[in-house]
Amino acid sequence: MFNARISVRPRKELVDPESETIKKSLIDLNFQIETAKTYRIYEILLNAESKKEAESIAKTMCSRLLVNPVKDNYSIEVEQAENAAAKP
Repeated sequence: MFNARISVRPRKELVDPESETIKKSLIDLNFQIETAKTYRIYEILLNAESKKEAESIAKTMCSRLLVNPVKDNYSIEVEQAENAAAKP
């Protein structure tokens, strides 16, 4: 078993309306900020035989559902799930 953490964020060159709204709202609340960025984080427990297989599964999930390649960038972190080694 492996934990996959997939971070999806808008491409730098595109306007991110959600981030802009958050930034404006925080400034309106008198917070002194320069930028605000939004990300989507997916934490998925994968049943895979190896880290390489888990990474491949996570990439496939991104390309088929989780990421819009026209507007998003993403990164994947995969690590063995705790207690996975203890299971028979």
